[in-house]
Amino acid sequence: MPSDSTASDSTASTDTASTGPVAVLVVTWNSARVIPEFLASLPEGMAGVDWRLVVADNDSADGTVDLVRSLAPEATVVETGRNAGYAAGVNAALAAAAGWEGGFRAALVCNPDIRMRRGCAELLVGALGDPVNGGGRVGISVPLLYEEDGTLHYSLRRESRVTRALGEAVIGNRRAGRFPRWSELVTDPSAYGRRTVADWATGALMALSRECLEVCGAWDESFFLYSEETEYCLRAGDRGFATRLEPAASAVHLGGDSQVSPRLWTLLTLNRVRLYGRRHSAPATAAFRAAVLLRETSRAALGRPANRAAARALASRTALRATPGP
Repeated sequence: MPSDSTASDSTASTDTASTGPVAVLVVTWNSARVIPEFLASLPEGMAGVDWRLVVADNDSADGTVDLVRSLAPEATVVETGRNAGYAAGVNAALAAAAGWEGGFRAALVCNPDIRMRRGCAELLVGALGDPVNGGGRVGISVPLLYEEDGTLHYSLRRESRVTRALGEAVIGNRRAGRFPRWSELVTDPSAYGRRTVADWATGALMALSRECLEVCGAWDESFFLYSEETEYCLRAGDRGFATRLEPAASAVHLGGDSQVSPRLWTLLTLNRVRLYGRRHSAPATAAFRAAVLLRETSRAALGRPANRAAARALASRTALRATPGP
């Protein structure tokens, strides 16, 4: 559950004392439309930080790799050779950075449609290692995210519960988000004005400490897309590494089409239930699945194709048995 961390800024951390550059890790797949502007924005976003770029490409067919090599010849480019999924791309990029002489002090995992504002990375990396109330330290830090039109994106989340799934089904996630019992989404404006610890956060841009990565290990590649950052944040939390918002840092997220594409929305919904099942009993998972199905069915009744597709998948006996992929 989100909480305010009151750690002192002067507290020394092992992360800020580490040597080596910050590894900027980007996973691309047919990203030619957005990657040039991302690359152009890096010097401003990474101001004040020693950094190196790693691009893991998941078999793009639109010239993404050629663009990266032309516009950022100093970057390390890893070609996975297949559309391996986001977590697999992150792991490939991490493996490449681990091979640098002297290693790296922290990793910045970015979507290619992120545009960091000036000094964003320095603030995120500087927050790593801070102690948090209740024990543990910051292992993952995230910035404020804004839409292209300047609207604040609600990026903080609470861990899934049956009551929260029901609240989102009956009330709606944005309205229910004001009440911790009834929604995963954190919509309290005050939470975005302070250093708030959350169970997990949107993975479009996050800094991870080297210590957190070493303790938690690789990202879970069974989640082809969606829930991989959720799983990693929750796993980090289990091991004493908090996910915390650094509100002085900010970035623009151009966004995706998960909420309008039936295929992607179905994948997001199924992975959400699959992850819940990893962490809870079979009866609890059945109740959670039913609550999510209620939400998708109620939205499908309003004529929304994405919710209709997700509801059909959730009602299937076999949908959750297979690993969802492309």
